[in-house]
Amino acid sequence: MGSLNQEAGLVTKVCEIYAKISKLESLKPSQDVNTLFTELVVACIPPSSINIATLPRNIQETRSKLIKLCGEAEGYLEAHFSTLLATYTNPLHHLYVFPYYSNYLKLSKLEFDILNQHYLVEQDVVPKRVAFVGSGPLPLTSIVLAMYHLKNTEFHNYDIDYSANLMASRLVLPDPDLSQRMFFHTTDIMEVTDDLKKYDVVFLAALVGMDINDKVKVIEHLARYMAPGAMLMLRSAHGARAFLYPVVEPEDLQGFEVLSIFHPQDEVINSVVIARKDSSRLEVEHHDHHHKLGMGSILPSSCKYCDFKAFNNPLKKMNNIIDDLAMDD
Repeated sequence: MGSLNQEAGLVTKVCEIYAKISKLESLKPSQDVNTLFTELVVACIPPSSINIATLPRNIQETRSKLIKLCGEAEGYLEAHFSTLLATYTNPLHHLYVFPYYSNYLKLSKLEFDILNQHYLVEQDVVPKRVAFVGSGPLPLTSIVLAMYHLKNTEFHNYDIDYSANLMASRLVLPDPDLSQRMFFHTTDIMEVTDDLKKYDVVFLAALVGMDINDKVKVIEHLARYMAPGAMLMLRSAHGARAFLYPVVEPEDLQGFEVLSIFHPQDEVINSVVIARKDSSRLEVEHHDHHHKLGMGSILPSSCKYCDFKAFNNPLKKMNNIIDDLAMDD
């Protein structure tokens, strides 16, 4: 009974915050925007047994609208700080000014460790080319991986927005290393075909396909054109965090063998999923995406990540961050 009351309280809280966010005149960084989204994140971070899929239709609709608002606000936040960073002589030396940079460091390290377990160890070789789909104006995952973890790898960033790529490229251009290894492509990933075969690993951003049906279409496209045996890494969400990001289930990954799914229990919000393009099939069969995979294909091959220690809590400094982010348009 207590669990049901907690879930009801959570849903009520999220709906109240959504009502306030939806009335904002702008989602660009400001005191009101930062306060409300911080309140939303704080409400959704604690571990929860809530099953988003079982919620009433009206709550599902509210959740879908909220995810889109989160994506829009995130885009504005990244664009603002990308513009700010571009004012420095070498922007990559000042990435710490982005308030969530430490979270990206931790999440990227986690993703690299998972990739290391399933790709580098098995292949005994570092990926030569990595694609990041939905890189945005502040491609921190690509930058952090290139700077600290995959120091000889090419990174090809795909975004449909030309202005986002322009802002991102300005951050990398002054750096003598990354400017030679990081490339930006302005195109719809659904129009990229043979080029996808060039990549050893493809990262899919959490907000590419904010509606799960759209995301499944992207996954099916990647399954059709990625090289057999190549890795797909994507971000999902679990429990109450599904109010912030779309949830990708194993059955959504037709054409891939799901190797591991890691659900953080701390302030790193996104779940991490790694899958391998099925090397036994060059063509993807068109199944309904609700078709179930066998349990053997969805269980992590190692419990290594169950033992991760809790990350430092970035919310302790949230009040200072809110003050710092308060700004005029």
